Amino acid sequence: MKSQYSILIQWSDEDDCYVVSLPEWGDFCHTHGNTYEEALANAQEVLELLIESARDRNQPFPQPNTYDRLPTPPLTPQAARSRVTSA
Repeated sequence: MKSQYSILIQWSDEDDCYVVSLPEWGDFCHTHGNTYEEALANAQEVLELLIESARDRNQPFPQPNTYDRLPTPPLTPQAARSRVTSA
């Protein structure tokens, strides 16, 4: 199944594995894998289950984050100061 949802894969020294977040589905939507490939496969499986479950329960799907919709990162203190002094 093709979807446009984000999959964030990061190495965790504490867990000694790759930890995966599916941010559009909530703060506690995670999986993991011992390799990057395993983590990605697990994430895709969880994502398919989340979509299927939402569809079966007639629940709305979260809005996918897309590149043009990503939140603007906060300004660094230096950038914020230069913006104030140049205004």
